[in-house]
Amino acid sequence: MKLRCERDDLVEALGTAGRAVANRGGALPVLSGVRMELVGDTLSLTGSDLDLTISVTTTVAGTADGVAVLPAKIASDVVRSLDAGRVELSVDGDEAQITSGRFSSTIRLLPADEFPRQAPPAEHAVTLDAGDLSSALSQVVPAASNDDARPILTGVLMAAEGGGLRLVATDSYRLAVRDLEGSAVLEEGQSVLVPSRALRELVRALGDGEVTLRLGEREATFEVGTTRVTTRLIEGEFPNYRGLIPSTYPNRMVVARDALGDAVRRVRLMAREATPVRLTMSASGVELDAVTQDIGQASEAVDATFEGTELTVGFNPDYLLDGIEVAPGDEVVLETTDANKPAVLRATGREDFLYLLMPVRI
Repeated sequence: MKLRCERDDLVEALGTAGRAVANRGGALPVLSGVRMELVGDTLSLTGSDLDLTISVTTTVAGTADGVAVLPAKIASDVVRSLDAGRVELSVDGDEAQITSGRFSSTIRLLPADEFPRQAPPAEHAVTLDAGDLSSALSQVVPAASNDDARPILTGVLMAAEGGGLRLVATDSYRLAVRDLEGSAVLEEGQSVLVPSRALRELVRALGDGEVTLRLGEREATFEVGTTRVTTRLIEGEFPNYRGLIPSTYPNRMVVARDALGDAVRRVRLMAREATPVRLTMSASGVELDAVTQDIGQASEAVDATFEGTELTVGFNPDYLLDGIEVAPGDEVVLETTDANKPAVLRATGREDFLYLLMPVRI
């Protein structure tokens, strides 16, 4: 294998494929590498930890076709350290040589024949608007759990709903639901559980245009431009999230989204050591306050419209702020029952987004 390319193009391709490289590749050391395959002037780079695989192609000036697996981190570090401009990469035996200007380096290769073969993606494909999907994922994915001991909650449920696609995630402290109308990816009643880690990587690749989704029995593949993200689906039963959402709320507050978000950011500075931010809602508006012994206290009043019985509820400030930041529109609605039951945050005039938040006992 021998090729020439621009340093920036190779840095970007190595970075994209490298995000799927196994950090704990002890069982299969070759997974610590990026597989490169050159055919003509097309260079394909693939990184994988078996659960997540990211492939990307870039155009180079190819001289000799071939396949090699380079250690991902050292290869990326070397290329990234070079000045902008032309880079040459050639493979001879079990070494790759990288040269640029008066710099030259050789890197020992990993055995290419040990790199796992990738199964071809499912033939059936649907196309989604990349911008809409990116927006929806940004609203839902942060609510997924990062606790590997609870694998079901690390996934995002994708389910057919009313002729469209519903995305749901929860870490048991909050729940995010977003509907994409007209995105008939799944058959009615069908659902899959996609790892949130893969969807975070997908969001990084999404831009304008379209994304192609191919759903297999055990894998999902997203194709965006020259990038392909393939992930194993999570097996198991997602919690019955519908049962968590109260059907009615006696209390309803409408408040400017930016004003509430700014107030939470300021007041939470005094909410240390799992201290909640308390929201006291009344006909005169909402007052936020937080008190941490030995540190201090902060409070701020925000104009709001409130219907119901005066109520004080405590929330994890980070979780509350996450919901406010991803809610669309200029105003949000906070619906509550009492200080111990879940509250729901929505955008005014929109039914396609819901953020449920468990209160903190105060």
